[in-house]
Amino acid sequence: MTELLQRILPTVQKPARYTGGEFNEIKKDPVQTRVRVAFCFPDTYEIGMSNLGMRILYGIMNGMDGVACERVFAPWGDMQKAIEDNDLPLWALESQSPVRDFDMIAFTIGYEMCYANILNMLRLSGIPLRSEDRQGLKNIVFAGGVCAYNPEPLAEFVDFFCLGEGEDITVEIITLYDKAKAENWSKEAFLLAVSKIPGVYVPSFYRHEYNADGTLSAITVENGAPSVITKRIVEDLDNAYWPTKMIVPSTEIVHDRANLEVFRGCIRGCRFCQAGFSCRPVRKKSPEVLYRQAVETLEDSGHNEITLSSLSTSDYRGLKELTDQMIPYCEQNRVNLSVPSLRADNFSRELMEKLQTVRKSGLTFAPEAGTQRLRDVINKNLSEDEILTTCRNAFSGGWNNVKLYFMLGLPTETDEDVLGIAELVYKVIQTWKEHATNKKRGLRVHVATAYFVPKPHTPFQWEQQITPEEYLRRCKLLKSHFYSKSITYDYHGPDLSRLEAVFARGDRRLGAVIAEAMKNGAKLDGWDEYFNYGIWFDAFQKCGIDPDFYTVRGYGEEEILPWDTINVGIDKKFLLRERKRAYEAKITPDCREGCAGCGANRLLKEVPCDA
Repeated sequence: MTELLQRILPTVQKPARYTGGEFNEIKKDPVQTRVRVAFCFPDTYEIGMSNLGMRILYGIMNGMDGVACERVFAPWGDMQKAIEDNDLPLWALESQSPVRDFDMIAFTIGYEMCYANILNMLRLSGIPLRSEDRQGLKNIVFAGGVCAYNPEPLAEFVDFFCLGEGEDITVEIITLYDKAKAENWSKEAFLLAVSKIPGVYVPSFYRHEYNADGTLSAITVENGAPSVITKRIVEDLDNAYWPTKMIVPSTEIVHDRANLEVFRGCIRGCRFCQAGFSCRPVRKKSPEVLYRQAVETLEDSGHNEITLSSLSTSDYRGLKELTDQMIPYCEQNRVNLSVPSLRADNFSRELMEKLQTVRKSGLTFAPEAGTQRLRDVINKNLSEDEILTTCRNAFSGGWNNVKLYFMLGLPTETDEDVLGIAELVYKVIQTWKEHATNKKRGLRVHVATAYFVPKPHTPFQWEQQITPEEYLRRCKLLKSHFYSKSITYDYHGPDLSRLEAVFARGDRRLGAVIAEAMKNGAKLDGWDEYFNYGIWFDAFQKCGIDPDFYTVRGYGEEEILPWDTINVGIDKKFLLRERKRAYEAKITPDCREGCAGCGANRLLKEVPCDA
C-alpha cells in the first residue's frame, strides 16, 4: 500500500472496501504468474462480495497454474474523488497493483444499471473505453453474467462476452490467452481463436444494420464466427467447483453469511422472469454433497448463518433430507439456517417451525398480481386459496409479519387487476384476524410494487412497457385503497426501471448514450445517493436517441431482435407460443407436471433435465 493511499483511507467511508487482506484472500507469487486477471465487479465492495458467481470464479481462476486473479470494485463517491484529485489509478485489492497492469480485465454483469460503472472503472484505470482503441493483448476486456444475454449496449466497449455458467468456459478462455501471450499473437488472432470457443461472443465480428424506422434490418456475421452463440452450462453440480474456503470480508457486506447453492434452473415458467428461462435446464446437487459443503464452509469461515439459495428453494426435492441433516448441526453450533425463495403453493409450516425455533421472522411471498386472471396471464401458477392457506398456516403458527411483492404494468393489466392487489391484501388481514394465535403483537403487512420491465429471452420480450406517468397513476390508485394501519406500501420510482428497460432490450446505438452519461457523472446508478435521471435524459437527447423506442414502442414478433444471435436454450417458437397463451390467460404447468417443450433439454449431453 502506498503512503498516499494510507493518507487517503482515513478520510473515506469504509476504508476496508479498498485494502484487501481478508481471511482466505488468495495472493499469488508474481514470479510464478503468467496471466494476471483483474476480476471487476461494477458496484461497491459490499455488493460484489455478496455475489456467489464472483466467489466461484475467483476460486477457479486462482486454482489455475500460473494464473493470478485479483478483485476490483467500484469506488464510492468519496474514494472516486480522492482517486481523481490525487491522480491515482484504480487498483486491485490483493496486490494493490493498478488495473491497467493486468493482462485481462473481467467484468461480471448482473444488472443493466451498472453499465456506466463499467465505463467509469475503465476510465479510472486509465484504460481506453472502446475495444478498437485497445491494441495488442494487454488489457483484454471480457464480461459475463445475466446481462450478457443481450450484450449489444456494451458491444463497442467489451472485446468478448462469455455466455452462461462460467466454471468451464473461463478456464478455456484463460488457457487460450496464456498460449496467445506466450506465442505473441496479435489481438485479432486471439479474438478469432476465442470466438471458436463455444459460448463466446465477439461483437466486432457481427455487423448490425438498421432500417429507416430504427429497427434492425440485418445482422451480418464476419470472420467465420458462429451465426448463433449458445450459452454454456455445468451439468454435474455435485462434482463442480464450490468455494468452501470463502473470503471473509473485513467489513459488513449485504449478505454477510455463508451460501449454499442447492440447484440451478427453475421448474416454473413465470412469463416475465428472465432468470427462470435463461438459467434452464434444472440441475440439482445431492443432499449429501450439500451437507458436506455446508459444514466445510461454516467451519472454515466462522459464519453463524447459512442460506440455502436458488431461484425457488422450496422446489428442491431434497430439501427435507438436507434440512434434517443440517438442523441438528446448526443447533449444536448455534448457526442460523435460512431458506429464502419460498413459494406460497409449497410453503411448509413444519419446516419453518424447525428453522425458527427461537424467533419467528417475517414471511415473504411474491404473488406478483392481484387477480387470478392476471396471475394466469403471467403463468404464476398460484391461486388465491394457496396464498391465503399459506397465510393461515403461518398466522396460526405465530407469524405476524408478511411481505407481499407485486408488479404493476404487466401485459393486459387493468385497473381491476390493480385494485385486486388491495382486495387480496385485505383478505390476508382478515385471515390474520381469524387465525392468528399471537394477536398482542399486531399484524404488519408490507406491500411493495415494482414497475414491469420486459426482458430478453422471455415470452414478454416483445411487450410494451407502460409510460412512467401511467405507472405512477396505478401506484396512486392502489395506495388510495389501502386504509388499514397494518399496511405499509412502497413502490419503486419509475425513472430507474424505465432506463433498465431501455438497456435490457437495447442495441449498439446505446453505447454512445452510456459513454456520454458516464462522462457527465453517471455512476452507481443502483444507489439513490447517486442516481441522477437528468444526466441520462441529457445523454439521450445529445445522442439523438428516444428511450421510448425501446420501451413503450414494444417489438414486433417478426422484428430482428438485437439479441437474436444469442441462444439461452429456449426456442423462440416456444416463447411465442407462451406469449399467445398469456393473452388467452392460459397457464402452462411446471416442468414436473410435464415437459412443455422449451428446448432447454438439448443443452444437456448426458443427464436428463433434473426437474
